[in-house]
This record gives sequence, structure tokens and C-alpha cells, in this order.
Amino acid sequence: MQDKDHCFHCGEPNPSNLSFQVTINGQTQEMCCPGCQAVAQTIVDSGLSSYYEHRTEVASKGEFLVPEELQQLEHYDLEQIQSDFIKTAGSITEVTLTVEGISCAACAWLIEKQLRFLAGLQFVNVNTTLNRAVIRWDNEQLALSTILQKIQKIGYKAYPFQVNQQEIFYNAQVKSYLRRLGLAGLATMQVMMFAIALYADFFSGMEEEFIHYFRWVSFILATPVLLYSAQPFYVNAWRNIRNKTLGMDIPISIALLGAYTASGYATIMEQGEVYFESVSMFTFLLLLGRLLELRARRKASETSSNLLRLLPSMATLLDSEDGVIIHQLIPAKTLIAGQRILVKAGETIAVDGKIIDGQSNIEESMLTGEHLPVFKQALDTVYAGTVNISSPLTIEVVNVGNNTLISDIIQLQNSAQENKPRIEIMSDIVSRYFVGALLIIAAITYTTWHFIDPAQAFWITLSVLVATCPCALSLATPTALTCATAQLNKQGILIKQHHVLETINQIQHIVFDKTGTLTKGNFKLLTTTVHSQYSEQDCINLAANLEKTSEHPIAVAFSELQTQQINLSDLKNIPSQGLQATWNNNLQAHQVKLGHAKFCEIQQTSLSQELLLYLTIDGELVATFELGDEVRESAQALIDFCKQKNWNITLLTGDISNKSEEVALQLGINNVVKGVSPQQKLAHIQKLQHTQQVAMIGDGINDAPVLAGAHVSVALATGTDIAKNSADVILLGSDLQKVALLASNAKQTTHIIKENLGWALGYNLIIVPLAVMGLVPPYVAVLGMSFSSLIVVSNSLRLLK
Repeated sequence: MQDKDHCFHCGEPNPSNLSFQVTINGQTQEMCCPGCQAVAQTIVDSGLSSYYEHRTEVASKGEFLVPEELQQLEHYDLEQIQSDFIKTAGSITEVTLTVEGISCAACAWLIEKQLRFLAGLQFVNVNTTLNRAVIRWDNEQLALSTILQKIQKIGYKAYPFQVNQQEIFYNAQVKSYLRRLGLAGLATMQVMMFAIALYADFFSGMEEEFIHYFRWVSFILATPVLLYSAQPFYVNAWRNIRNKTLGMDIPISIALLGAYTASGYATIMEQGEVYFESVSMFTFLLLLGRLLELRARRKASETSSNLLRLLPSMATLLDSEDGVIIHQLIPAKTLIAGQRILVKAGETIAVDGKIIDGQSNIEESMLTGEHLPVFKQALDTVYAGTVNISSPLTIEVVNVGNNTLISDIIQLQNSAQENKPRIEIMSDIVSRYFVGALLIIAAITYTTWHFIDPAQAFWITLSVLVATCPCALSLATPTALTCATAQLNKQGILIKQHHVLETINQIQHIVFDKTGTLTKGNFKLLTTTVHSQYSEQDCINLAANLEKTSEHPIAVAFSELQTQQINLSDLKNIPSQGLQATWNNNLQAHQVKLGHAKFCEIQQTSLSQELLLYLTIDGELVATFELGDEVRESAQALIDFCKQKNWNITLLTGDISNKSEEVALQLGINNVVKGVSPQQKLAHIQKLQHTQQVAMIGDGINDAPVLAGAHVSVALATGTDIAKNSADVILLGSDLQKVALLASNAKQTTHIIKENLGWALGYNLIIVPLAVMGLVPPYVAVLGMSFSSLIVVSNSLRLLK
């Protein structure tokens, strides 16, 4: 407690003739002036008294309504500041926060529990591996500053996740651990010298006062270790107790304080044994374990940070002044859509954009996981974070900052962590109950040994508390999932839903779309047969204008050959069937259709194995188009993998042409269902799901319902936006073999999670009875607990290889 002569808030001297008081945490504290009194009272009235418990130095003199630390939180409500780190969909806002002070699953549970009381909060998930929280709320009911204040109120500090700030936070954590570790290490060496001498009876024959002298020296050396080095354990334990939850730092704190108190009592009273070396060594080994664990978790979570670091901070803006092109170096984040930038050979592209001038090879491995450069030329799309290898490019800015593909990828990475799979939820629950059971076992152990050997009762109980700490159990699942997700991201596989790695191991049936999935979707117009007075080019122009609003790959085949714009009205797209519109030609309205024979109401007579589309005007056949598409090179390898896994395989397509059977025959697929609508696709999947776990791979608009309905769904990045939004997994690039990589990684991840849980539970089942029987000394208990956690984290890191 601060002395009465100085202000409790700012630390300045208090006036002798005036008194300004505020009751804080049940104690009356003196203030130096009305300003500090008002500030302190505001903090108390706001329920933020913990500010005084957790501050490391006094505040500035009170001149505002709230201290600077609290006022800064309100700045996060400003729209111009929020634009850098939030995503908004209507009134729903989402933010990823960095949260300082998280040490275990109990911390995450505590934060989630407290925030759910806020009106307007829709979702919160705290990731203990990443030290981040993903939060969604209704911004019409709740402000971001209120969320941050609520987190601060329960003893944690949170702020929007930004790479630079994350680096600063991580480095500060490491430095703090190193300082505490260094002090504990030095004290341990010194105290151990005296302990070894005492235990080895080196001082026999010497006067008793010298023995007491060395005990007092050990007492003095162990005190800063207990008060400073071990402070993180007490803070977390007190936070857990204050918020009525159980965390792994509670038994650790009890053990440390109990050992120190008992040894201190023995030193002062000059009777009994002292174990100051156990306190110092215990703290040292615990801190060493936490530091190594911090580094390992950092390794597991660095992928998304590395992606953001790929973005250059500056870009060369091309501007004109009096007809002269000016090269201006500006911050990349200030660019806006429509501006043009110059990207020289060897430079990293700062924005998503379209090539206006030049051609070059682009290295896109950071997005797709495929290391071969991709040739790009005028009108091609390029993405932020990719590298221009060979020639200068002039690029028109399309998307900047949070709207770029790389930001979407990072968002997908975060969303994969939003909900916890069942196995992680269960391990979190078990670890919380385990702490309660541990405290009960410790109490029973102490009581029993008090009757057997009172001198050993405390130290055996101490070993029980330390050896059975559930750190490894709480780390077993989240570290493995984080490592697996990071490794898949490197391979160009983005997991959107938490359950994928768990569910894909249970798949029995896999369903493929054809066009754009098993085939490349690069349609080429092979032949055009005209059945009317219209010319071939007229028919192509009419078809191209019908297709201009379609996202289907067929549209590209016509747009490349289009020479004239034709005004059409009432244009409708009927998925898996075709398109229709009204054409006002020569003051007459004509109904135009382009699609399959059944949709255009004509009799199909051709036996072509390629895709056939028919163009009709007012029900009369005008032209027949034959389009060709190639099977993807990687499709056969994936089908072979599915057969090795004994998965049932179905080709489910809206295409009614003979091309479906040809593709199925080429790839060895026996089950073909063709000519189905999106609703029929969904019904077919739902029928299969009555008896089997089903995965679906697709890319088109007509695949969206079935992608959303399948147990596991995969969409290609080249597919439509609606398909990608509906899918659980997105494959960057065009390599279908990544599905096999996903399945193999999921199997390995599940195996490692089981190994982690098996080790954590097995270790505790073995160590508990040994500790209870008094066969585990305290220092061995510390080593066992620390190495148990490190084994779990190290085992999970195998997934990064």
C-alpha cells in the first residue's frame, strides 16, 4: 500500500491542511487534489478498480475525467481508426484482438464468460495458443471501447491485433520472462550451495548460529524470487479466484507460497527444515518451461503474421502533371481504387489489381503453395504479397488493405479458430475439473500424511500440487490444431470451419461437380452451326450478351469472340439450365434463350461428346454451339487416392450432355448423376447423408446449396464467390491433389492430438499415486510437470514439418 503522505493515484505529496479521499477495494486512500479524487472515483464507479491492482507505476496527475489509459480505449470507436482492423457486414462488426495475460484454457473461458453478459455481443472465442480473441457484435447496441473496458476490468489488456504490436507484445513477454528467469537462476545457484552443504552435514561441528546464519541468507535470497520472479503465477491465480474459476496457476501458487511460508517459519523459529532451494528451483524451472512453451506457441502461430509482413509498406504511384508521368513513392495503405502503380522486377506487389501495361512472371507461392511462377499479362489480376519476377508492370489498383486477398486469407485463418471442435471443448472442461480434483487430492494427501509422518506431510502435498498440474492437458488439442492449420495454409489450403480436421477422417462418400472442378472450366468454342438467316458472328454476339452477367466459365468462351454489344432486358439466369432475355429488335420484342436442349424446348439429335448449347429466338432454333473443356491433370490422382481410401465416388453435375459420361469414364468414376438442379443436388446429398458421411467438391453458383449442406465441403479459389462463402475449405491454385493432402494432414493431426491427450492423461495417472505415496521429491515434480507440457507442444510442432 502506498504511504498516506503521497497521493495514491499520482504519487505526488498530499497537502497537510486538506484531505481528499476515495475508497478503493474496501480501503480509504488519500489523494492530493480534487482532480485525482475525481479520476479515482470515476475508475471505482466504472468498476475498474483493478486498474490500481495491475498498474506498474503511478498515473499522471488527474486533469481529465478518466486516466489516459481509459480514455485511449474510446479512440477505438472512431470510424477512421476502426477501418484498419475491423470487418463490417451491415450492423455486425468483427474484430481480432490481441489479449495480454492469457496463460491457460481457464483464462480463455473466463474472458468468454464475462463478455457474454454484454448486450449486443454475438460471438466471442479466445484462442490460448495465439493469445487472440475473435469478437462479433452489433455496433448499434455495443461499442468496441466497452468490450475492451470489460476485458480490462477482469485483469487482462486487449487491443486490436496488428502485426507490429504483436511483435512488440511478444518481445516484451520474452524480456519479462528472461529477467524473472535470470533472477531465479542466480538465486537458485546461491541457495543450492548452502542447501547442499546443510543436507550433506558439511557444517557438523560448527556452532548452531552459523547454520542459522546460512538459513537467513537463503531466506533473503529466495524472497525476491518469490515476490518478483513468481509474480505471473500469483496474478493469474488471483484473477481465477476473484472470478470464481479454477486455473492451473492456483495449485502452483499454493505450492510456492506454502513452501516459502513454512521455510520462513522454520528459519525465524529456528526449528524444522527449510526448502528455500525448492522454492527457487521450482520457480526457475516453471519460468523456463513457460518461456520454452511461449517460443513453441509462437512458432505455431507465426504463419498469419508472416503473411502480413510480406506486404510492402511503400508503393510507386504513377501520376501525371502537364502530360509528364511522375513517379511518387507513397505509403501503400493510402492508395485508392483506380490509381496506377509501378511494380519493378523483383518487387513485391502492394495491392490487388489489374495489369494495365507489361507482362511478367509472378511468384504466387505465398498464396497457393505452388512454387512455379505464373505468367501474367495485360488485364490479368495480380494479388498483394506476390512477387513480380521478370519485368516492370503498370497495375491499376482494385483492392487495398483489408479488402485484399491476403487479408481475406488471414481472416479465413482466424475464422478457422473461431469455434472449437468437440475434442478441444472436452479437454478444456476436463482440465478445469482436473484442477478441482487436484486440490481435493492434495487436501486428502496432507490430512493422511499428517497422521503418518507430520514432518513430511507438507512436502508430499507440495509434490502432488506441482506434479499433477494440467498444463499439458490444456495444451494438447489447441497447439496441434494451430500447427496443422498453419501447415495447410502454407500448402494453399484454407480451412474456414473448425470441424474440418475432425470430420474429414470420418468421410465415406465424396461427391464431385464436373465443370470447373474435375475439368479446367476453360471452355473453347469448337464449332458453331447456324440454323437461320443470322450470321455466325450475330449468333456469337447474341450468346455473349446473354452470358455477360454469368459467372459460369462458359461465358468466357463467348466473350473472347464478341464484336458487338446488344441491348437485352429481363435477363434471367436459371442455374444448370440456361439463360433467357428479351431482345428488342426492329421495334419487336423477342424472347431469346441459350442453354440445354430441354430448357430451349428442342429435340437434341447430336451425339457429340462435347457440351452442346442451343440458341433460340421465340422458340425457333437459331444456332448450336459445341464447346470443349479439358480434364484437370490432377483429377486422376485425386480419384485414385479416393479409391485407396475406399470412399464411394459420385459425379454430380447439372450438365446433361454426353461430356459427363466421357469424363467419368476417363477418370474411372462409376456413379454419374447429371442434369440436376441445385435443389436436386442438395436432395441427393441429403439422401446420401442418411447413411454416410459425405464430402462435396465444387466451384459454381449451383454448387452453393450442396456445399453448405455437406458434412465437409471444398471449393476452388477459381470458383464463384458464393461457392467459396458456402464451403468449409478453399483450395488456392488448381491442384486437386491438395484434397488428398488435407485428408492426410487431418489423419496425422487426429493421431497427434490422441498422442498428446494420451501422454497428458497417462503422465498424471502415473505421477499422482507416486506423488501421494511420497516417492516424488518437489524438484522432480517440477521437472516432470514442465517436461510434460514441453513434450505436448513439441509433439504438435511435428505438424509444421
